[in-house]
Amino acid sequence: MASRVHPLLVAFLVLLLVGTCEARPAPGKAASSSSVVDGITAIYNFGDSISDTGNFLREGAAAGAMMEHTVAPPYGAAIGGATGRCSDGYLMIDYLAKDLGLPLLNPYLDKGADFTHGVNFAVTGATALDAAALTRIGVTTPHTNSSLSVQLQWFKDFMSATTKSPAEVREKLASSLVMVGEIGGNDYNYAFAANRPRPGGRSAADVGRMMTGVVESVVLVPEVVRSVIGAAREVLEMGATRVVIPGNFPLGCVPSYLAAVDETEAAAYDGNGCLVGLNLFAQMHNVLLQQGIRELRRSYPEATVAYADYFGAYVRMLEGAREAGFDGAALTKACCGVGGGKYSFEMERMCGADGTAVCARPEERISWDGVHLTQRAYGVLAELLYHKGFASPAPVKFPRQ
Repeated sequence: MASRVHPLLVAFLVLLLVGTCEARPAPGKAASSSSVVDGITAIYNFGDSISDTGNFLREGAAAGAMMEHTVAPPYGAAIGGATGRCSDGYLMIDYLAKDLGLPLLNPYLDKGADFTHGVNFAVTGATALDAAALTRIGVTTPHTNSSLSVQLQWFKDFMSATTKSPAEVREKLASSLVMVGEIGGNDYNYAFAANRPRPGGRSAADVGRMMTGVVESVVLVPEVVRSVIGAAREVLEMGATRVVIPGNFPLGCVPSYLAAVDETEAAAYDGNGCLVGLNLFAQMHNVLLQQGIRELRRSYPEATVAYADYFGAYVRMLEGAREAGFDGAALTKACCGVGGGKYSFEMERMCGADGTAVCARPEERISWDGVHLTQRAYGVLAELLYHKGFASPAPVKFPRQ
């Protein structure tokens, strides 16, 4: 007998269609300046929890309820303690900095830090749209108001404080890599979360709430993409010559989404155990984003504007997971969480809360806490993106090993 939630996924697909490896060691100390790669001397990064290295931690009480767990153990267990990174260890941005021979990026809100080789403006929970724009459609931002526009202003303030003229800004950016995202995923997360059904809910009201979340998220996509492309355009206007714009991850493979939907119809899943409908939604965002990137390339032909295919790299990691040493029976299970259930994830008891535990071998897991990835997975993704062609055109020419 077909699941009662199955019509939701059918409607989801209709809405979307009509609407439009290898493991790596953790980063060590940065190499000397003589080994800087391809002329890049600094990285400037915008984003959310996928790349935040400590801004959320420093926002303190203003950061909301999520602060309680993500800035304390067991987060950071693989690197000696919590640093504000939403993982057991290092992130993709850390691996990229190490590969470029640069120090790990310090968070902008660490006012005593050395920013000689770049700044990290990313904030956990950040959105592409500002809080006012999301509020107009009934979506709240529960964790931070440091949206992409706020981060962009921080970037401008930093450049004003450290240079004497627009020409000097352009000179500085000529030898820099600018990462515009990943950002935008939280805009959709909050729209879905505001309308998630009761745990185990299968009533008409529950399905109706999920449909509302779907519709709100679909409506958001063009606005989110415009915000990301607009920010990239601004940094290009200021003189950036190498810009990376990541797409969205396959949301249908993320344990938090899998647990929320809890679909029982086998046809709703692909061969990797991911929800087809949610992955189509993520791809709708990615298709529109790539259209915007093509427009940027036409407007700034002298610059390299790369699309980082987070979706494709994640799927490749899943497909080669067993060969890479990941636990093939736990590819969609959180390492840190409630432990039981198909996905080891409960929204009400996330990693670090009472009653949660960490799996015995985090290095064999892809998902750390049901939302974010393990250090090991981030290392694999960084390799795929920046050394195996999933960021295109290549923003950095690494020497052949």
